[in-house]
Amino acid sequence: MGVVTAAAMLVRRRTPWPAVVSSAACACVTGQAVPMIIAVYSMTAEHRVRRWQYVALVLSAVYLAVDLRNPHTDRSIYLNAVRALTLVYLPAVVGTWAYAYRRLIKELRLGIREREEIAASEERRKIAREMHDTVTHAVTAMVLNAGMAREAAGPREIGELATAIEDKGVQALNELRQLLTVLRRDSGDLPDGTEAITRLVGEARESGLRVALRLDAPPGTLPRQVSHACYRLVQEGLNNVRKYAPDSHVLVSCEVSGDQVAVSVIDTPEAAGPGGRRVRAAPSLGGGYGLAGIRERVHLAQGRFCSGPTPEGGFALAALLPLRGPGG
Repeated sequence: MGVVTAAAMLVRRRTPWPAVVSSAACACVTGQAVPMIIAVYSMTAEHRVRRWQYVALVLSAVYLAVDLRNPHTDRSIYLNAVRALTLVYLPAVVGTWAYAYRRLIKELRLGIREREEIAASEERRKIAREMHDTVTHAVTAMVLNAGMAREAAGPREIGELATAIEDKGVQALNELRQLLTVLRRDSGDLPDGTEAITRLVGEARESGLRVALRLDAPPGTLPRQVSHACYRLVQEGLNNVRKYAPDSHVLVSCEVSGDQVAVSVIDTPEAAGPGGRRVRAAPSLGGGYGLAGIRERVHLAQGRFCSGPTPEGGFALAALLPLRGPGG
């Protein structure tokens, strides 16, 4: 009986019934209750029996009967009942605690892994936004200036356009270097801000766009994330104008009102006068990542973003950003 019970213990984690039945029989035949203690603990620790309370009570009753017939123990039924509950039913309860603890640890590990995957995905999206905004703006301006150089009237104009291409390339390299610095050190300032919106407008005017600027956001008054979102929205709006509406009139606005800042880029094709110099459109490679990236930036800054056609036939990008976060 002892050999059969020991063999049944080997499969107690797959199925508890051989260990439960053999341990009860072993207790009745030999008077040994230790296998019964192991069997009831494994029964609940592996969560193999749904109504384990009844099984534990039956085994406690078996232990009580064996203990009463044992000539080497006292004849007090109360003490025998306490021993039965302590040595049989209590290990079953402890097994349920062990099962709940292991399940909790497993859920916590799964939760940590999911949070790590979500954090990694957010970092990839953040890097993709920065790379798109930096590279797309620079390359669009460089390609546009290169096309204008091919149609230039003289060496002087070609030299000016070549200088503009070189400056834009250097600027793109500087922004990429700042981005890599942030990724390596997990610190550093985000490139540019509202004070650089004037530079973006100036570059757009040099490339032939008709751009009006309305800027009422003194440098240093906006949080870093908000100012960076404003800068990127203006950058994306001017890039879209270069690609799809180079002959339109553009209004860039960035104004602080109370505890909010409103930024927008609106183009109006009807405002272009007849007989003017036609601006060469920059090539578009498609993708559609620009507006999605701007929308994510604005939402991360707890703001509201909208884009779409205007009644005048143009297109508008606009965002309303709070100067303070939810806890500010």
